[in-house]
Amino acid sequence: MVNAPPETTMRERRERDRPQAAHSGMLGSAKLNPFGDLHTLQHLSARFARTLRGVFEPMLRQEVRSWAEPLVVQRFADYRAERGDGLIAWLPMVMTPGAAQALCVMDGRFILELLDLFFGGTGAVPPVLPAEFSPAGEAMIARIGQLIATPLKTAWEPMARFEFQPTRVEVNPAMIAELDGEDAMIVTRFGLATGAGKPVFLDLVYPVTALKPHAPSLTTKVLGKTAEPDPAWRNELTRAAMNIRFPIRSVLAEPVVSLQMLMDLKPGDVIPITISGDVPVMVGNDRLGCGTVGTSNGFAAIQLTSITRIDEGFAA
Repeated sequence: MVNAPPETTMRERRERDRPQAAHSGMLGSAKLNPFGDLHTLQHLSARFARTLRGVFEPMLRQEVRSWAEPLVVQRFADYRAERGDGLIAWLPMVMTPGAAQALCVMDGRFILELLDLFFGGTGAVPPVLPAEFSPAGEAMIARIGQLIATPLKTAWEPMARFEFQPTRVEVNPAMIAELDGEDAMIVTRFGLATGAGKPVFLDLVYPVTALKPHAPSLTTKVLGKTAEPDPAWRNELTRAAMNIRFPIRSVLAEPVVSLQMLMDLKPGDVIPITISGDVPVMVGNDRLGCGTVGTSNGFAAIQLTSITRIDEGFAA
C-alpha cells in the first residue's frame, strides 16, 4: 500500500501492462469497443489524475504522486475476475443526465489504511482483512466518493457535462444493480504513491453504453479549445450577470473638525457642511462619476453629470 516499506527498485506501474483500448480485439470481440482509439478519454484521465493529489495528500499526510494508466475495454465479468475475491470497495456513482452509473473501485487494504490515519494512527492494517467494511470504513469510502466527484465533473467538462453522485458501497459486485457480466466497460486506472513506497490503484469504470452518445468526442485526438460556447449557456450566463446587484452611494459632504470641537460636541450642536455642485457617486469602493443633488417625483435624487472611465470596457 501507500505506506508500505520502501522498494527502491519497484516499477510504479502494474506488473501486467494493460493493452490500449484500440487493441480490444485481443479481448475477443470487435463489438466490445465500438469507439476505436479513445484519445480524448485518455486525455481526460490524465487531467483527472493530477487532481487526485489534492484529494489524497490531506488524508495520507504526505506528498502524493498520481498518474493515469493506459485505459482498456473489458467485459465486466473479466474485470471482476482480474480484481479477485479480496476485500474491495465497489462504489457506484450515478452519472447524470441519464441513469447510467460508473464504478469507483478501491482496494480494501487502502481504505483501512486511510481509516487508521484518519483516527490518528500510522496507517496500520490488520494482517488478515475482514470480510466486509465497518460503518466507519463505509463512511470513509463515501467521503472519498464525494471528494472525487467534483474534480471528476471538472475533468469531463470539455467533453460532457456529467454530474457524479456516489451511492452505497458494495463488497460484492454481483449486488450492483443494472450491471451484467457481459456488459462492456471502459476501465481507467489511476496510480497513487508516496515516497518510495509501493503504489496503490484506484479504478474508475464506465459502461460503454453510457458513453456511446459521446463517441465522436471520445475519439477526437485533440480537445478543441477554440470551440464556440453553447449559445443557451452563454445567454443564461449573461442574463445572470446582468442581474447582479451593486450598492450605489453618494458622498454629500465630508466636513473636517478639530479634536477639540469633536470632544465638545453635545446634542443640539450644528456641524456646518457645504455641498458642492458635483458630488461623487460611488459603486462599492469605486467612483462611478459625479452628479448634482436634487429631487425627482418627491424623492431626493442625484442627476449624473459625468461618468468616470473605470476600465477599457466602460466608456464615459
